[in-house]
Amino acid sequence: MPAGRHSSFLLLTAPHLRLLLVNQRKHLKLTQTQLAPRLGLSQNRVSYLERNPTDINVRQLLSWRAVLGLDLRLEERRPAEENISEW
Repeated sequence: MPAGRHSSFLLLTAPHLRLLLVNQRKHLKLTQTQLAPRLGLSQNRVSYLERNPTDINVRQLLSWRAVLGLDLRLEERRPAEENISEW
């Protein structure tokens, strides 16, 4: 993310993960072809995983996070948040 741009995104479902990864890639003006070697994946695999985020393993997610300049935080859920189970 560019300096001064800080945002937070509450990730509750697999479609949320898809939106986060695709939007951040596009924000960085990266194509899937440019992103793929940075992740150690083929462009076809990047495309597949963007469409099917439930198939991303932890190692891939951590790599994706690093390449796209994202942080990953796990926090205890606040009581007011709904228990959404779409995974």
